[in-house]
Amino acid sequence: MRIRATVAAVSGALALSAFAVPAVQADEKPDAGVNLPSGADVFAAGSGASAAKARAARAAEVPVIKKVVVNGGKDIVVGTKSKQKFTIAITASSPSGIADGFAHLWHGHIDEVDGYLGPTQESGNCKVSADPTTSTCTVSVTVDPRSDDLYTSSLAGTWKVAAGALADTGSQSDFIWNETQGKTRVQRFSKLTVNASPEPVKKGRTLTVTGKLTRANWETNTYKGYTNQPVKLQFKKKGAKSYTTVKTVKTSSTGTLKTT
Repeated sequence: MRIRATVAAVSGALALSAFAVPAVQADEKPDAGVNLPSGADVFAAGSGASAAKARAARAAEVPVIKKVVVNGGKDIVVGTKSKQKFTIAITASSPSGIADGFAHLWHGHIDEVDGYLGPTQESGNCKVSADPTTSTCTVSVTVDPRSDDLYTSSLAGTWKVAAGALADTGSQSDFIWNETQGKTRVQRFSKLTVNASPEPVKKGRTLTVTGKLTRANWETNTYKGYTNQPVKLQFKKKGAKSYTTVKTVKTSSTGTLKTT
């Protein structure tokens, strides 16, 4: 008999699975001090009265953002060492088409931004749809847990998505920019290791299952015990297609667990 855990990829007839729980647990809030780029910064728009006049004259050319998708709609999960790359896709339309689309993630309050994750490229990779007025522009973002990208574990949780698009009019003033276009989640990677003993398993004998649930700590770049978390012990009979929950246990103050 082998063990299967949902985080540690091991197969078998017994399974331990950690419940999906919020990844925000921190004692201190980091100091704010991140300056977000504006839409004018992103698209290098003109300034002053002439720019305002140009925008008013071409009000119909202000793009409309139809959809923004971060990481294919999945949470961004970051460990302690490996860089994680994800994309942000901005779908927008304008009568003259779309020249560019851009986006970044930010954390905190608009007046107290304490986290920023943005692309290194200067413009989006845009593809025109069947409708020539609509394009989807994609930017790529790489997160390095060993850098200042995620300098504290309190940054785990919900991030805002700022996004914008530039109309293909030849004027850099014909853009739309929204600091709160959407939301996404950035989570700390967790690992569940398990072991069942004694082996080989025999009918009628008590099976003891032990394990440990750990989670990435972005301050120390190590994995620490994930405490007081519910974990399900599951069993699948021979020939069955699905697992049945036998019992639920909680991890200890160090992230360990033990059950029979």
